[in-house]
Amino acid sequence: MSAESKEEQDLLITLCLKYLLFLFNCLFWLGGAAVLGVGVWTLAEKSQYLSLLASGTFSASASILVVAGGLVVVTGFLGYCAVIREHRSCLSTYFCVLLLIFLIELVAGVLAYVYYQRLSQELKQHLSRTMTENYHQPGKEAITLAVDELQQDLKCCGSNNSQDWASSVYVATGQAEGRVVPDSCCKTVTPHCGRRHHPSNIYKGGCITKLEQFLAEHLQIIGAVGVGVACLQVRPDSVVTQRSESSGPSCAPGQEVHRQC
Repeated sequence: MSAESKEEQDLLITLCLKYLLFLFNCLFWLGGAAVLGVGVWTLAEKSQYLSLLASGTFSASASILVVAGGLVVVTGFLGYCAVIREHRSCLSTYFCVLLLIFLIELVAGVLAYVYYQRLSQELKQHLSRTMTENYHQPGKEAITLAVDELQQDLKCCGSNNSQDWASSVYVATGQAEGRVVPDSCCKTVTPHCGRRHHPSNIYKGGCITKLEQFLAEHLQIIGAVGVGVACLQVRPDSVVTQRSESSGPSCAPGQEVHRQC
């Protein structure tokens, strides 16, 4: 093969690699936007419920996804710069950052799945005590608001059922002013509506099962997105890195390469 033919072949390979990197970078960018979106959605959607959980694993998993997604979006600019300039050191930095992001997303996904396995036990142990001991107590305004919104949004009352409120500090100490359940248990909330304990007036089912289902759906999405996008990243990265290192940018004989990122 002549030197000219080899040079044309190398230029063609470099051009193909450039477009391949552009494609992968677009996929990573979209994946990063998806990860960022899921993390923000998880923290924003019913974020007040987090004060009712004993563990911070749920919010930690979502926060990690927000960080990872933000890094992917920002790193995308580095990727485009590296591809356009064909600068090997920039490409190496780009793939190292993507490897770091891969590990972060993997950690978030694993945390979500691990927490999902012990979610039911934590809710049963912690939610009932939180609701009966802390509702409407001084300094516990955030928990009171979270419980009220939980019962209204999920259409539930008490941790296991509406009878749980009978043993609560709120009812037992007379703070309830004649109520047998908080007003947020009512199907139609009006002042002191919690005084009438009747199925036509209040929700009877407990909140543990419904909150567990709500959190489980979010955790499954966090785990699937975190692990899925991480796996999407690791395979193309290794293939393109090996190929780019073996070929490298081609230049005509006698030309000197001056490329900067």
